[in-house]
Amino acid sequence: MTTQEIQRKLATILSGDVKGYSRLLFKDGAGTARTLAAYKEMMVSLIQSHGGKAIDTPGDHVLAEFPDVMEAVQCAVEMQKELKSRNDELPEPRRMEFRFGLDLGEVLQKEETIFGDGVNIAVRIQSFADAGGICLSGKVYEQIKSKLEFRYDYLGKPTVQNIAEPVRIYRVLLEGETVSFVEKCTRIGLFYWKRFRIVVTVIVALVGAANGIWQLYPRIFPPAGNAAKTAYPLPDKPSLAVMPFVNMMSDNHKLDLFCDGMTVEIINALSKIPEVFVIASDSMAVYKGKSTNAHQVGKDLGVRYVLEGSVRESGGAVRVTTQLIDAIQNRNLWSERYDRSIEDTFALQDEISMKVLTEIRVKLTDGEVARLYEKGTKNLQAYLKVLEGNGYLQQANKESNAVALRLYREAIALDPNYAMAYIRQTYGLTYSLYYGGSESSKEVVLSNAMTSVEKAIALDDSSAGAAALSQVYRMMLQTEKAIEAGQRAIKLDPNSPSAAYSLANALLLSGKAEDAIPLYQQAIRLNPLVSGYHMQYGAACRVIGKYDESISAFKESIKLTPDSLLSNINLVYTYMLAKREKDARATVAEVYRIDPNFSLDNWSKMLPMKEGPGKDRYIDNLRKAGLK
Repeated sequence: MTTQEIQRKLATILSGDVKGYSRLLFKDGAGTARTLAAYKEMMVSLIQSHGGKAIDTPGDHVLAEFPDVMEAVQCAVEMQKELKSRNDELPEPRRMEFRFGLDLGEVLQKEETIFGDGVNIAVRIQSFADAGGICLSGKVYEQIKSKLEFRYDYLGKPTVQNIAEPVRIYRVLLEGETVSFVEKCTRIGLFYWKRFRIVVTVIVALVGAANGIWQLYPRIFPPAGNAAKTAYPLPDKPSLAVMPFVNMMSDNHKLDLFCDGMTVEIINALSKIPEVFVIASDSMAVYKGKSTNAHQVGKDLGVRYVLEGSVRESGGAVRVTTQLIDAIQNRNLWSERYDRSIEDTFALQDEISMKVLTEIRVKLTDGEVARLYEKGTKNLQAYLKVLEGNGYLQQANKESNAVALRLYREAIALDPNYAMAYIRQTYGLTYSLYYGGSESSKEVVLSNAMTSVEKAIALDDSSAGAAALSQVYRMMLQTEKAIEAGQRAIKLDPNSPSAAYSLANALLLSGKAEDAIPLYQQAIRLNPLVSGYHMQYGAACRVIGKYDESISAFKESIKLTPDSLLSNINLVYTYMLAKREKDARATVAEVYRIDPNFSLDNWSKMLPMKEGPGKDRYIDNLRKAGLK
């Protein structure tokens, strides 16, 4: 991109999106698409009538520029009034409520595309607005505060993601809106720090909802009319799903496991790069063996790029073929073939990862390149045993957990310096307390788990090790240490769903359910098909009294893993709190189907809950529901 191709200018930027757009699509995709098209047509007309220019954007996102700041604010207010009028005519579940953010600043324009801090700040401010609301940056407010007859509410000066300086934010009080006493207290600072923490964590969890930074990448812009409507908002960074590599020799079981390993290792390497959003391997496993169009995968998972690959073996050598696809435009960007000795597997995985990163225009620093080369194992059999153990671990019951632990022990015997085998063993040991799969005492199991994770960290001080350490501390009820380890896990790997999950678990145990919820949502967004993430999200919702949302989360967990003992027990308890005793008793039958020998007394002894009224209420409700 040359300087002659770019125009610099000062403009007022309006950014908007639909609150709860994915939920609307899920309930009525066709109706939502029709309503969105009609609403966008109306908004484009109003934008033009106020001298602005609408920029073509995918899905529910609206982006416009205005040469006049007052016209931009008046346009936003008029759009919200018209949207409210139209929504009043629709049933409440079908209403489509937009939220807008506006900033005044320098933007860069290349052809029909605009980008720069003005766009980025508008997108960030948009996330502070309520459904049907408008938020302004301090720059916009200063220009219009005495010129337009609106009232405003100062929301504070938070630090927003990828913007160096804090941004003052004001809410436009539309007709009929007032500021409550609590909000007034917040504005003068009584609740400022609590609000600030919540805002920061919500921004992290909703990183997939923004659409600013990706405008820096030319390939990310589809031609007009080619934008795909995705189930999730496209993240604000290059986003990628790695399809399970295909075994071209279906009768070769070892090659099948090799393909699984290729997929997992490439995802793990890419996920360590903060500039890239990568769907986790657990969620991609469901596509194995299925003939799935990359375009559809991109829509289902809300990602821009899809990497496909296949593997063939001949005489001790492997041929790996890969291709990178732009799932939104549905076109091939790059393909490559690698002929290697099977011993070169790990170097090959890094080579492919680096090529993908180059293709999606991510510039790496030396430190980030080094992070790609995680300390693994050169023993292929140990590596495959860990992969196989992971499959059993995810089934979340006593029998499968025991098999997983056996496989991890066998992997460690094959390679005593394999850090990931110790990490997975740590999880298996702690889970055995939940499932009743250990003959040892709780203290002995946790001591063994701590020894295992300390060995892993000594071999490889990685995010995965810190997340596992947080899990052990949580089981030991050492909440501060669990939080500290979870924070370190996120620092080491911002894209890791297990890091977000481990910190959320620690926060939940320490009584900070509201702070935990955004982190659970982040983990689910990165890895939507892991049963445990939905289960713990349900537990956090239950703590703050959102029983319906909690029940839905537990049902989603059970849908993903029907034999999950813990998810079913949690659902029983939530039903009891929601006064749905009949449903609770029906779920009790599922608990005994999974474990006919289940003992509530034995199980309660292993729970990572402090003795006291909270635990007593939990056990009493389970007993009333019929668990013995």
